[in-house]
Amino acid sequence: MKELFQHWDFIHYFQSAEYSQKFLKKCYEKIGSSEAEMKSYDNCYPFMYYLEQGDLYYKQAMISPLSIKPILLFYGYIHFIKAIVLTEDPAYPETTTVLAHGITSRKRKKQHYRFLQDEVKVQKNGLFTHFSDLVFHVKHIVGEKYKMEDLLVQIPELEEAFLILLKKKTMFWFNNQHELTIDETVLSHFHMSEDLFKQYLSEKVTGNLSWGAPSTLQAASPEECLPFRWHLNRNRLALPGIRNDATTIPEVLIHYAILYNLSMIARYETEWWVELLKNRTNEDYPIITTFINVTAEKSPFLLLKILKDKL
Repeated sequence: MKELFQHWDFIHYFQSAEYSQKFLKKCYEKIGSSEAEMKSYDNCYPFMYYLEQGDLYYKQAMISPLSIKPILLFYGYIHFIKAIVLTEDPAYPETTTVLAHGITSRKRKKQHYRFLQDEVKVQKNGLFTHFSDLVFHVKHIVGEKYKMEDLLVQIPELEEAFLILLKKKTMFWFNNQHELTIDETVLSHFHMSEDLFKQYLSEKVTGNLSWGAPSTLQAASPEECLPFRWHLNRNRLALPGIRNDATTIPEVLIHYAILYNLSMIARYETEWWVELLKNRTNEDYPIITTFINVTAEKSPFLLLKILKDKL
């Protein structure tokens, strides 16, 4: 928790035009910009204001009623993302196409609507697409549709909620030494032999990993290394127990997609949203509230870490 607050303090370092200009200049020189000096001066104040506004939205969300929290959290989120984009794209926003959200939600049915079964679709243009391409170099997700449940089960902090409410095992945990034991429970869950499971992970893991004995997988550090996910407060890795289309998406993008959908619901599906908050008829309510509590704490940490890693 101490580290979390240090990340919040980290924002304040950039509330200096001189420091922000020097920081942006280094970022632009790193990507080979021929106008690093000029663009760093042009962008230092927008960069500072994005961070300041993001900070204000998040802090306001902490003290606001649940009914409007998704809206405030989403706007805080996209302001931090715009600040990050500005470190990678000196010309942002070069065209109006990058000003859209970059993701859309489907039309909702008035009866029997369930949030967990709702979908979002990644658009060709917009902030989500631009950010994901600049930071994570993932272009294959354009046009993809993602179900809310498929996204939510990839967040390790929601493991207990899915286990208790829906009897779904969503995570297998590494120990404090960053080791995952490949035992019969894991192999049975994935319906694989040990050799096949090792082959599967060797093909999927995006970072460095090594195999220990007996039957243990070792990670270099407790940081997200897809398909492994990272738990904020436990500071431990987990292997998602459910494989789906969202398995290869960085968690930063998962929070964006869910927050976008929730903010749209809170703004435009008022009747369904207020009835959910008041009547709490199914598992949608506790899972949504758990996610909101998690993302309020974790998403700014993940985003600000991207900035911090640039120093």
